[in-house]
Amino acid sequence: MNDLNDLNGRPVEPEPRFRIRAHHTESTLTVYQAYRPEIGAAAARTGRFPSAWSRERMTWIKPSFLWMMYRCGWGTKEGQETVLAVEISREGFEWALRNACLSHYVPDLHSDQADWKRQLRRSPARVQWDPERDLHLSPLPHRSLQLGLTGEATVRYADEWIVGIEDVTPLAREVHARVRAGELDRAAALLPEERPYPVAEEALRHLRR
Repeated sequence: MNDLNDLNGRPVEPEPRFRIRAHHTESTLTVYQAYRPEIGAAAARTGRFPSAWSRERMTWIKPSFLWMMYRCGWGTKEGQETVLAVEISREGFEWALRNACLSHYVPDLHSDQADWKRQLRRSPARVQWDPERDLHLSPLPHRSLQLGLTGEATVRYADEWIVGIEDVTPLAREVHARVRAGELDRAAALLPEERPYPVAEEALRHLRR
């Protein structure tokens, strides 16, 4: 018996535990971030992050809209009031995957903790797999990719990979309002279309725990 449900609670076939799902085109995919309005509004207006955005800090990008909603509380959490959809090149995204390390130690993937720590120190990107979320922001059995960028990856993200930035805070509020009203079908219809992302198996082999 299938006990898995979709965003509206209807039974669906099981999702692979680790698979990247994203809104993507032939050359780009969309990731989400949330910032305070001074940064988010400026980024959406110019298509680039302003000088107040630090290239020295790790920045996390999320291909899942609903996981972003979980993280930022539908854009209500302090410092995360402006939700951005950042369209980036697939070439850049896949470079980050190839050069990423898992954010935690996994015995089956690393010879020992010292080896993992060495990889972590030299990797410009790191990956976490967190439970995907439904419209109520409850966890689902399958995982959603979070990609942390630091050093060279942060600079490339900001200066090379970005194709466009859109303020999707109004969308977040509208979806949230539909959910609160119990209109789950209407809420689901508003969500960005996220499909399995076609990435080579070898690009993820070192990133699955």
